[in-house]
Amino acid sequence: MDLKQLANKYFEIFSQKDLNGLVAGFDNNITLRDWENAADGIDSVTAIYKIIFDSVETIHVTPTALYQDGDTVAAELEILINGTDKLLVTDVISFNDDKIVSVRAYKG
Repeated sequence: MDLKQLANKYFEIFSQKDLNGLVAGFDNNITLRDWENAADGIDSVTAIYKIIFDSVETIHVTPTALYQDGDTVAAELEILINGTDKLLVTDVISFNDDKIVSVRAYKG
């Protein structure tokens, strides 16, 4: 599967708030950094995602553009929270052997 397809699959699983599905696509040494959080390792990253998912009723991620360079995909996103609040975010996702090794998210 190409990396853009894997990134789209990640956004679909994220939108479903499916922690198990996300973990299946994570490398054990995944790192996460966004405007509020930083975590290293699959357990710490999964805990951050659980906090995010528990804080919202619904979350829907729509990629508006995807760019790939080597093993990294950058995605411009519209994220709709609870059906009303819209965030514009850019995710930079790096892969190794089709597993996500890092997610860096930038708001704005």
